[in-house]
Amino acid sequence: MSSRARRRFDFVPWLFLSPALILFLYFKFIPMGQGVKMSFYEVRTYLGDRWVGLENYKTIVTDERFTSAITNTVLLAAGATIGSMAVGLLLALLVEGTARHLWLVRTAAFIPVVTTIAVAAEVWRIMYYPDAPGPVNTILGWFFIDPQPFIAHEDTSLLSLVAVQIWRGAPYDMMIFVAGLAGVDRTLYEQAAVDGASTWRRFLHVTVPALRPVFAILFTLAAIRGLRVFTEVFTMTNGGPNGSTEVIMTLIYKLGLQQGHLGVAAAGSVVLFIATVILTIIVRALYRKDARA
Repeated sequence: MSSRARRRFDFVPWLFLSPALILFLYFKFIPMGQGVKMSFYEVRTYLGDRWVGLENYKTIVTDERFTSAITNTVLLAAGATIGSMAVGLLLALLVEGTARHLWLVRTAAFIPVVTTIAVAAEVWRIMYYPDAPGPVNTILGWFFIDPQPFIAHEDTSLLSLVAVQIWRGAPYDMMIFVAGLAGVDRTLYEQAAVDGASTWRRFLHVTVPALRPVFAILFTLAAIRGLRVFTEVFTMTNGGPNGSTEVIMTLIYKLGLQQGHLGVAAAGSVVLFIATVILTIIVRALYRKDARA
């Protein structure tokens, strides 16, 4: 093949990708660039933006609302990540196999992922009604447990949101784990059983090492999902009570679209983006180091 024909052949894939790339450029990358630019200005509608340099970022670091929101975001992301991966792995172990009836179980378990999150959050808000007639409190009453306030109290609101995040994220993690379990060499289980290894040891020394790449992928996705949580918090608590569930995304929304502090909100968005990128790089670096070892 001549060099001219090769260049023409290399150009064809980009030709097919160009419509999507143009849309991404116009609706994603250009607004991202404008957001970064906005983070260095005090945005004043009709008066002209005023350059403030790193002042917006200093506000993020020193403002008590941001420090509290960052803490809540980290706690929510950590709890949701660990919980969804643990529950997802447990579900995957339960539904793994080729039996005909398992497709129905997997489909039923996957429903939370495809359910509109705003609708699901509203249903959970109703289920968390903080009195005896509430659906969840009614179930707890069957076991002689006193009614809980859930999202109506500062001490339990964040934990209640973590439970919702786990409910939504675990089925997705389950499907990825099922795919990973399908690639585990079955002869390793047989050899371990012959050597007298218990079920727990087979899981610990055969299943877990084989799923390391899956753990790395899911940890990254689940952590990013936790850091960027918005709809559940906004619908169920709107950051309350008393800011106990305020996360970065809801605070950015309030500062930018409700209070008009667009520069500070843009700076918060940039910080969140940088944190997501750093987290992804760290996880990938640790995975590569583990793979080489």
